[in-house]
Amino acid sequence: MRAVVIHAPKDLRIDSYPDAAPAPGEVRVKIANGGICGSDLHYYHHGGFGVVRIQQPMALGHEIAGVVADVGDGVTSVRPGTRVAVNPSRPCGQCLHCQEGMRNQCLDMRFLGSAMRFPHVQGGFREFITVDATQAVPIADKLSLAEAAVAEPLAVCLHAGKQAGPLLGKRVLITGCGPIGALMILVSRFGGASEIVVTDVAEAPLAVARKLGATHAINVAANAAALDPWRTGKGVFDTLFEASGNQVALRTALDVLRPGATLVQLGLGGDMTLPINTIVAKELQLRGTFRFDPEFELAVRLMGEGLIDVKPLITATMPFENAVAAFELASDRSQSMKVQLTF
Repeated sequence: MRAVVIHAPKDLRIDSYPDAAPAPGEVRVKIANGGICGSDLHYYHHGGFGVVRIQQPMALGHEIAGVVADVGDGVTSVRPGTRVAVNPSRPCGQCLHCQEGMRNQCLDMRFLGSAMRFPHVQGGFREFITVDATQAVPIADKLSLAEAAVAEPLAVCLHAGKQAGPLLGKRVLITGCGPIGALMILVSRFGGASEIVVTDVAEAPLAVARKLGATHAINVAANAAALDPWRTGKGVFDTLFEASGNQVALRTALDVLRPGATLVQLGLGGDMTLPINTIVAKELQLRGTFRFDPEFELAVRLMGEGLIDVKPLITATMPFENAVAAFELASDRSQSMKVQLTF
């Protein structure tokens, strides 16, 4: 079969790849759609992120969905022809954190398309992939495979929503409106937020934010004082989802958070200098959020029941043979939100 493989920065190829038959407890999935994620773009442009670097050719991709082609012995959860979203996480189930119920913090996690371990865990941008049967989550008949491929980033945002606590009636600020920030709009709406304000430095993603139901979508590059109406008293927002990874965005947002507010950091932009005096004086609750666990199946269910609609995020779909062009398009925030490959 063929796969989309990164060899070095800007060296993305369509390579021939092994097509493994499913062992007992495994399923082989014919991939239909795969979404290009920010981490995929980091591998494409820089060969990795932080201290993580590709050390061998690696198939990219972890936002994938398709149709079960074959099943191994003992598999009863799906059968050939079942349409599935593929959960890219495979925790060991045995380590301390798995036993504590924090499987997203697994010490021996195998995550599709990740160079964090060596040999690397090969990703899902290939015509077929063989995974553990527990990773193949059936989807509703009315849910498209393109939508199902958004289950992974939606799960990330559902986990972030859980970290924030109840959102019912809360005033929410989201800084950064890439795919994660945009999905946080949907999660905040689903959670019952009374007001959702989104900021970014580009107009195109803010236009998508308005379609998704943001109360206000503000270009802070064009109007640095645009958040002033929310500075009343010591600030008015109950919850911040910081999705840009930009220190300036975080620092500015602190001024409009009310005392006791919760800020959840999703964006990864490297080390930041935090105004600890402000965090202490306003008694702010700073929380991290990392991947997901049960939220993947929840994401599939919410989309399947029509409770969350991710279709407006999918701005382009291209055949995987045109992967380089697709990655370049996905890198241009003025033209795209979520670019998917078809296989």
